[in-house]
Amino acid sequence: MDRYERILTLHRLLKSAHYPVPLPRLMDELECSRATLYRDIAFLRDALGAPIESGGGEQAAFRYEAGEGERFELPGLWLTSDELAALLALNELIGRSGPGVLAGALAPFKARIEGLLSDQGSGKALPIERIRVIAWGERRLDQQAFRITAGAVLERRQLRFRYRARTTNSDSRRTVSPQRLTHYRDNWYLDAWDHDREALRSFAVDRILEPHALDETAIDVADSDLNEMLSSSYGIFAGKPKAWATIRFSAHAARWVADEHWHSQQKGEWLPDGRYELQVPYSNSRELLMDVLKYGPDAEIVAPLPLREEMKIMLQLALTGYTR
Repeated sequence: MDRYERILTLHRLLKSAHYPVPLPRLMDELECSRATLYRDIAFLRDALGAPIESGGGEQAAFRYEAGEGERFELPGLWLTSDELAALLALNELIGRSGPGVLAGALAPFKARIEGLLSDQGSGKALPIERIRVIAWGERRLDQQAFRITAGAVLERRQLRFRYRARTTNSDSRRTVSPQRLTHYRDNWYLDAWDHDREALRSFAVDRILEPHALDETAIDVADSDLNEMLSSSYGIFAGKPKAWATIRFSAHAARWVADEHWHSQQKGEWLPDGRYELQVPYSNSRELLMDVLKYGPDAEIVAPLPLREEMKIMLQLALTGYTR
């Protein structure tokens, strides 16, 4: 434990203690010698102004003065090595997640993080290259459209925009009450109450055009209703589940699938022969079928029968393309 972290640990121990902390316990917690501990106590008291007082009778012990100790905080922002590592990871996530909206909108915040990391690094180069973030499937996002959409969500204002559906490529005009932004598989979605259709809908933010925040206050939908409609089925597709899919994976693929999170309500079971059976609820089969397909011959849809037949047709059509 370096001195920086020892000072932070010492501060937290003295601040949380309701009685003088014995010297042996402080030495044990800080993993240091008696002489080092006294130097740290002197630095905390004299350089940082901590209201430290000694007590405990015959055995040396220390604590913060009542009243003063409750109000005292270390100047600036102090982080442990674990917290510093988490901040370093966050810094790389912002900077290396692609030229999307976060990289632009959070650039000032990223600069502050880099300054903090530099100050706390005690002159040592921090191993930024040891953290790698790779974006996959990220679609191009208009930063201005994202900011207007996010602003309407946070300010609780209705939003009007053009929407170009990816499945049909048709344009429509929508007036919605934004509920929340969802980041799913490296892309952003707007969960909203659609006033024209009087239903909850999920919109891909990269397909939102010409957004305009209105003066009207957005209608709030209960979290339970949002989750039931937009989170109860598999993937990003809205709607209550219409069925449960049962998928069996080979013993080889089972070692990966058993540790994967497919859905909050998923059910998994190891079979006697080493295979793994996964059950997930779904309302729209498209995304589920794509995820099963990536396992190729190591995955088989067992039930329901319509979903199994749909997968069979997809595989036959794919095979046709290779036999021409």
